[in-house]
Parts: sequence; structure tokens; C-alpha cells
Amino acid sequence: MINSLETEQASAYIHYLARFGKTSDGGNTRLLYTPTWLEAQQAVFSLFQAKGLDAFFDDVGNAYGRIEGTLASQASIVTGSHIDTVSSGGKFDGAYGIIGSLLAVSRLVSRYGRPKKTIDVVSLCEEEGSRFPLAFWGSGSITGRYEQADIDGLLDASGISLGEAMRANGFGQGHYQAPRRTDIDCFIELHIEQGQVLEHSGNKIGIAKAIVGQRRFTVTVEGAANHAGTTPMHMRKDAMELASRLITRLVDKARKIDEAFVATVGQIEAFPNTANVIPGKVSFSLDIRHHSTNMLDRYCEEMETFFHEQEQASQLGISVDQWADVAPVAMDADLTALAFQSAQKTGLPVQYMYSGAGHDTQIFGSCCPTALLFVPSKGGISHSPLEFTADEDLEAGVSALAALLYKLAY
Repeated sequence: MINSLETEQASAYIHYLARFGKTSDGGNTRLLYTPTWLEAQQAVFSLFQAKGLDAFFDDVGNAYGRIEGTLASQASIVTGSHIDTVSSGGKFDGAYGIIGSLLAVSRLVSRYGRPKKTIDVVSLCEEEGSRFPLAFWGSGSITGRYEQADIDGLLDASGISLGEAMRANGFGQGHYQAPRRTDIDCFIELHIEQGQVLEHSGNKIGIAKAIVGQRRFTVTVEGAANHAGTTPMHMRKDAMELASRLITRLVDKARKIDEAFVATVGQIEAFPNTANVIPGKVSFSLDIRHHSTNMLDRYCEEMETFFHEQEQASQLGISVDQWADVAPVAMDADLTALAFQSAQKTGLPVQYMYSGAGHDTQIFGSCCPTALLFVPSKGGISHSPLEFTADEDLEAGVSALAALLYKLAY
């Protein structure tokens, strides 16, 4: 296996990992603590060993490859990403950050020898939340956000608990070191963008200033169901008509409030959902994201005012249930500036940007300085078998990460 990867190109390793959990449509499905997940994590462990890193697991299944520094220090530079995928996802999401980190570190060691500071490449066990109703299990366990005692009540679609699945894979039994760490100097994640900003700008590297905040709502409009043919238009209490006005206003407001603001209505349900009945109730989702808490607050305040006005004018009921509120997370300013400067010195065209998707970096940000580096995604497509990043862009990311790690560790 290792001989077939001697080209040392990121794409070769990524396509190798894509064998584990490959789906019939060309995608990948590696859900936490499934056989394909375990095969992939063990393959990464073997790659760490083959590249001369000291490989080890922690007790939730995060896999590490360590290069011990020459200076006596208790703190490690940690770089990597997650091994799990969504169902029928792409081969680059997560896996690229692991492989890119491994290649960057191994190339530095080959050229300069051991670093002064210890570097840990990590293959995080889970980020996506695709099997259990919990996301960031890997980084959350490392940072102390989650405890193993809290997860036996979390069940997958088959009724298997997270704890049961973990123990079935040999973890969660004290055989490995505890996942909680307080010795991380900084965390750096290399990732495909999963958007179109870099592709449109023509730049090869994006340095995230922050990961946006997310708020999610279910909006319900209550009217009155009635016969579609016998109820005059002026006598209707049509929940769909009002819901459509609300959705139009919500999306239009997002376009106007700030160019970086996004609002998405991705789910809608009508009741009774019959062609010849006026809908008596309509519920729809609303997902809003921005890097400024103040901007999110402003949008929500204006939404509340508009809803109240429409409720009064229509005599229909409007209720809002907020079920997610994730604050924006700023990357470390000094580390981010160093990442930008390091990429510039390699000659790569680089820009600052914001991350519209969540990443493990935001979890590590609660306990250490963090930086997040992006490379382009073709068409901005991700979480799909069509996810793709060109070989030269993959290699550009490895070069940018290696330049940053050299500054930090050497």
C-alpha cells in the first residue's frame, strides 16, 4: 500500500482513504464507530507510522501522529481535521486536512530534521454529527466540551447508543489515554473551502478571520384550512400566502443588510398539504449566518418587528421557535496574520475571508489560539460525491501549511 503512494502527492493519499466507505454513487460514507470508519482511522494510523511519526489513539478514537520537539516543552502544535463524513459525502472534506497536515510535517522533517516544538497531526474521530445527535465529538472530547459519561443516552437511527458503539470499537474502556488535553499550544486546520469565494477570486489560499455564527428557527404560520373552490379570496386565512410573503422578506433582507450575510429557508411543510385545500398551517425553517453577533441581532430584531406587523394586518398567527444559536468564533489574530504572511512568502495568492461552515477549529478556539486555512472547491460543491479540489490546489495548501508550521515549530 505505501509503495503505491510514493508520489507524495496529497491527491494520492486522499484517493487511498476514499476506498474506505466508498458508495455506489462515487461518494463516501464513514459514520462514527462504523466498520468503514474504523478501517479508515486504522489506515491513517498506519500512514502516521509509515511516515515516521509516533502514532497513538486516545480513548474516544482520535488518532495522532507525533514528531517530538527538541526543546523541553509540555505544549504541542496540533494540526489536522476529521476522518468522518456525511452520508454519501465527498472524499476531500476532513480527509484533506489530515493528509495535508501529514505531508506538511513529513516534508519539514525530511528537509530540516526534528522541530524545536512538538507537532501532533490529528485525525479527529468525528465532526459531522451524521450518525448521532451530537457534532464535534472528537474535538469536543479533547477540549473538555464533552464527557464520556454524558453520551449513553444519544442514540442513532437503529437505537444504538454512542457509548455502546464506541465500546464496540475498543474505545471508551480506558485502554488508551484520556482524550482531554491541556497541553495544546495552538491548533491549525487545513480544509477545502466548501464555497466559491476562492474560485471566483482566483486566489489559492484563504485565511479565515472567523467562523460565522449560526441561528436556526422554525417559523409557523397559523391560518384556517378551507375549501379551495368555495372560499372567496377576500375571506381566506391562507397560511401559505402569508408564509410566502415572510420568506420573500427574510431572504430579501439578508441580501440588503450585508454582503456577507446569508439566510436560507430549506424546509417547508404545509398542512393538510392537499391540492384542493387552503393550507391552515405552514411551518418553515430559517438558517441565518454572519460573523458579527451585532448583525445577527439586528436581523432578528427587524424580523420580529416585521412578523408582528404582518400578524396584526393578516389576523393570522405567527410563532417562532429558535432551536440553534452558535456564536461567531474569531480566529487568533496573531496566528492568522502569521498564516497570511507565511502563505505570501511562498508566492501563493492569498486572501482573508470568513468561514460560512462550522469546523473543529471553532471548538479548539475555546482553549487555544487557532488558524483555519482554505483551498478552493470546484463550484463550491461539498457534502456531495461531486466535491472536488484540483491537485495543484491541494499541493498549494500543503505548502502554505508547511510554511506556517516552519515559523511556529522551527
